[in-house]
Amino acid sequence: MAVPVERTIDRCSGPELSMEYLHHISFGIGLLGVLVIVFGVAGGLIRLFRTEYLSARGRDVESDRKHLRHALGYYLLLGLEFLIASDIIDTLMRPTLQDLATLGAIVLIRTVISCSLNAELKSEHQYKMTTP
Repeated sequence: MAVPVERTIDRCSGPELSMEYLHHISFGIGLLGVLVIVFGVAGGLIRLFRTEYLSARGRDVESDRKHLRHALGYYLLLGLEFLIASDIIDTLMRPTLQDLATLGAIVLIRTVISCSLNAELKSEHQYKMTTP
């Protein structure tokens, strides 16, 4: 006579499975942020080398350098936005006081960087508008 063998299936319950998906989503968003920053830096390096080459050949490259700074700042801010989104999702999964403090510090730093870059862009735009 055969004895039935119990089969156990390892299944994550609903909330555990959701947390696992959120972790993967958070990781993907964070990775996207890093890729945006790396892409911006790589493009910035190419533009920097080209600009400095033209400068060595006697061309006025002041406006090219300003465009380079603005483009690099744009990619840095965009990458930081993705990284902050990833941190927010992580904090929602395990909201400890240390995580909230870290997230607050990151958001504060990003806000300061964003405000200073936006002020610089605005002053540059106003300068162009007033210069004939």
